[in-house]
Amino acid sequence: MQRPCPLCGSGTLHDGVKAITQNYKGHIFNSETHGAFCDHCADGFAEFNVEEEAAWLAFRDGVDAAEASELARIRHKLKLTQLEAAQLAGGGKNAFSRYERGQTKPLAAVINLFRLLDRHPELLSELKRG
Repeated sequence: MQRPCPLCGSGTLHDGVKAITQNYKGHIFNSETHGAFCDHCADGFAEFNVEEEAAWLAFRDGVDAAEASELARIRHKLKLTQLEAAQLAGGGKNAFSRYERGQTKPLAAVINLFRLLDRHPELLSELKRG
C-alpha cells in the first residue's frame, strides 16, 4: 500500500534507512535512522530506536565532559580559583564548580571567553581591571 507524504503532498513514503548528520557544539555525529521517508521531499518520520538514542546521548555527554575538562585546564593555566573564574564570567560563586563537574552546561559565551583567554592570556589583566 502506498502512503502519500503528508509533509509535501507530492511524494510517497517508503520504509528505509536514512543517514543523519548532527552538529553538537561544533562536533559532528553521524548515524543512521530507520523510518518512513518521502521519495520527493526526502523528509519523513524516524522510528525511535533505543540504541540510536543511547549512542547520541553518549556522544553528547562526551562532548560536554571534554568541554568541562577544557574549562578546568584553562582556569588552572590562568591560575584562577573557581570563584575568580565565576566572577570573571559573570556567574554565581559556585558556577565554575558546577561547570567543571558537569552538573551545569556553561553558556557559549563562557566557553568562548575562556578559549580566547587560553590563546591570549595577556587579556586577563585587562578583564580583571573591568
